[in-house]
Amino acid sequence: MNGTWSDPVAWATLAPLFALAGALANGLFGRRWPEPLPGIVAGVAVAAAFAVSAIAFVGLIGRDAGVALTLWSFLPVAGLDVSVGVVVDALSTTFLLVITGVGLLIHVYSVDYMRDDEDNARYFALLNLFVASMLVLVLADSLVLLFVGWEGVGVCSYLLIGFWFRKKANADAGRKAFIVNRIGDAGFVLASFLVAATFGTLTIAEVNAQAGTFAFGAGVLTTIGLLYLVAATGKSAQFPLHVWLPDAMAGPTPVSALIHAATMVTAGIYLIARLSPLYAQAPAASAVVAWVGVLTALIAAIAALAQTDIKRILAYSTISQLGFMFVAIGVGAYAAAVFHVFTHAFFKALLFLAAGSVIHALHGEQDVRRMGGLGRRMKLTGTTALIGTLAISGVPLLSGFFSKEAILGGTWNSTLVEDYGSRVLFVLLLATAGLTAFYMFRWYHRVFAGPSRLTKDAAAKVHESSSLMTVPLVLLAAFAALAGFLGLPSFAFPNWFKGWLAPALAQVPTLHPPLWVEWLLVLASIVVAAAGLFAGWWIYERGKGAIAAKAGGGALGRFAEGGLGFDAAYRAAVVGPAEGVAGGLAIADRDLLDRGIAAGVTGSSLIGRAVAAWQSGYVRLYALAMFLGLAALAVVAAVVGGRP
Repeated sequence: MNGTWSDPVAWATLAPLFALAGALANGLFGRRWPEPLPGIVAGVAVAAAFAVSAIAFVGLIGRDAGVALTLWSFLPVAGLDVSVGVVVDALSTTFLLVITGVGLLIHVYSVDYMRDDEDNARYFALLNLFVASMLVLVLADSLVLLFVGWEGVGVCSYLLIGFWFRKKANADAGRKAFIVNRIGDAGFVLASFLVAATFGTLTIAEVNAQAGTFAFGAGVLTTIGLLYLVAATGKSAQFPLHVWLPDAMAGPTPVSALIHAATMVTAGIYLIARLSPLYAQAPAASAVVAWVGVLTALIAAIAALAQTDIKRILAYSTISQLGFMFVAIGVGAYAAAVFHVFTHAFFKALLFLAAGSVIHALHGEQDVRRMGGLGRRMKLTGTTALIGTLAISGVPLLSGFFSKEAILGGTWNSTLVEDYGSRVLFVLLLATAGLTAFYMFRWYHRVFAGPSRLTKDAAAKVHESSSLMTVPLVLLAAFAALAGFLGLPSFAFPNWFKGWLAPALAQVPTLHPPLWVEWLLVLASIVVAAAGLFAGWWIYERGKGAIAAKAGGGALGRFAEGGLGFDAAYRAAVVGPAEGVAGGLAIADRDLLDRGIAAGVTGSSLIGRAVAAWQSGYVRLYALAMFLGLAALAVVAAVVGGRP
């Protein structure tokens, strides 16, 4: 598996460097460049990253193993050698292609979408840095380097969600994402400490190899699996740490597409998939992963039913679809989970960029209650959005149908969590799939179909977006329609995607029911999708939404609109008390320390004012003090050391 730079597969290592170079160029010089040069530079950087990723993909076809490349040694200590290296195999290459391919289309779209923003150079620098961080994460050969990328995408999400930070709500949304993810990161750090103590290494391949030598269901493997689940729950917005993702809509819409489709929220799926040999030996931890996923999928689907913001509906949809992926990971259907990551990237990026096209045309309007009929005015956006809607709803022969069917089939046939309610998981997922079709029909109908609810001024300004925005929509729509054929049902057809990933993922034994049962599962998936779409048509097209309006005004409707009360619960249990304590400490600091004790100790108002001025709160002033202190210590050491 060890590789050299002469192997074209190893060139994928350059992908994060290309993206980082684009980030540095825009960050250092972009403000001086004329439009649209910042966007072009950022796009070229991601295109170069996509090119080397595609070369790696072609080079891996037909190989049984990937390429590992050690770059340099880092932190060599007794009993633990953490080297900086990369692994380019089927799993990492799949994510590389998704990140750079979808990311490239989002960059192209952004050139026009962010054209008039005064900070677009900062935007493109952060977008490139976001891509670079995610590429480091998926290429990492050790949990230490993976954590570097893990934290990188966390910081970039904070900066991009709060990109328009002059509006307090946007800054608050960025902080919320950052704080919630720190909870998950604590799980990552604790798990890694336990991994180092148990296996004596943090290299992922060595951990996976040793995991197979432990007893099936060993307590230490279960504990490690649960701690990494905490990490994945934060990054991939799973119950109960899912509350940050709906507020992440505060950022520019292309950022939403990048976060939801190709970068941050897929990090948790990647982490568990990369550690699949460990999870395959820990059925209890895997069962918890699956149950967290199904609860998340159902909760988010119910919340999506009552949302009115065009992007917030899609945000809850992402949370729900991530829940499907977690169920697949939990039941041991690792290839099905990654396949859904793959297909979801196309139709979710498509849906968000279509929403951005609408917001762009309506000059910032995001309330679906003030839209309607836009498909007749924006035919290209409306048509591509329809393809994305049908794909995520699971309509046969579109990509979402194949990947959802793989998850449902994998859940029904699971042996890993057979004793933990796999059939109940299947029923709940099936119900959630029906809700998905229903709320996505509602989203499409409220925005693109039905009667127009636009104001006269808004209607007069509606126009189709430019080709820089519509061409990515068309390409994403094509992939959303056709990508599913790479993963045909494996019980009846060759499944190329599953075979491609087989060398990189653990292989868990599954049940093999009669062929008629397998086809019945496929039929069930089709029926629930049709039922959800029909219910949406009946209520919103034929019934003009009267039933929904009445239900939305009730207690249950308000409960769903509020995200099932999770934000309110966190505010009551955590945020409110924390703010109260912080407020009390601030009063004590100001009135007791600054005005009381400090003045008494100094005995002089002049000294007190000087000390207060020094404690300014400016980091640069404290850094200067540290530098001067270190310089003084160096001088003293030199003088003392020079004495005989």
